[in-house]
Amino acid sequence: MIVVVMGVTGCGKSTVGAALAERLGWRFLDADDFHPPANVAKMAAGTPLADEDRWPWLDRLASELRTVERAGGNAVLACSALKEAYRTRLGTAGDVRFVHLAGDQATIASRLADRKHRYMPASLLASQFAALERPANAVEVDVRLPVVRQVDEICTALAVTHQS
Repeated sequence: MIVVVMGVTGCGKSTVGAALAERLGWRFLDADDFHPPANVAKMAAGTPLADEDRWPWLDRLASELRTVERAGGNAVLACSALKEAYRTRLGTAGDVRFVHLAGDQATIASRLADRKHRYMPASLLASQFAALERPANAVEVDVRLPVVRQVDEICTALAVTHQS
């Protein structure tokens, strides 16, 4: 199984995803680590990515997830996956489940004010909310919950344990 922890910048994808992977004993992948240098430069300059920037990146992620699935492994991927088309692309990797870390823009903005991302400026938050297509078939978790509670809710909703 692949669990994609998704949402806008600053919602806690990497933190919750890493905690979930640790709880389950699964591999953790952060989609930010797979961006090509051109995408990183664009975002660092405060320019939102366009679909044409994202497709090769999503294909690379899906390929990595297929490799995990073929090896009989499980993984947690932290990835924005803002649009249904992006989630469909990632879903080609096999048994992929989505978890949406949901919060309102004011809550996320206050969290962003307290962090420094290596290339994703807080100024891109509005564009991420504008692009977000709320998933219909995802586990939705409130970002205001403590991380351990978010992980508990995800494990319960997906019926996964360390042995899964």
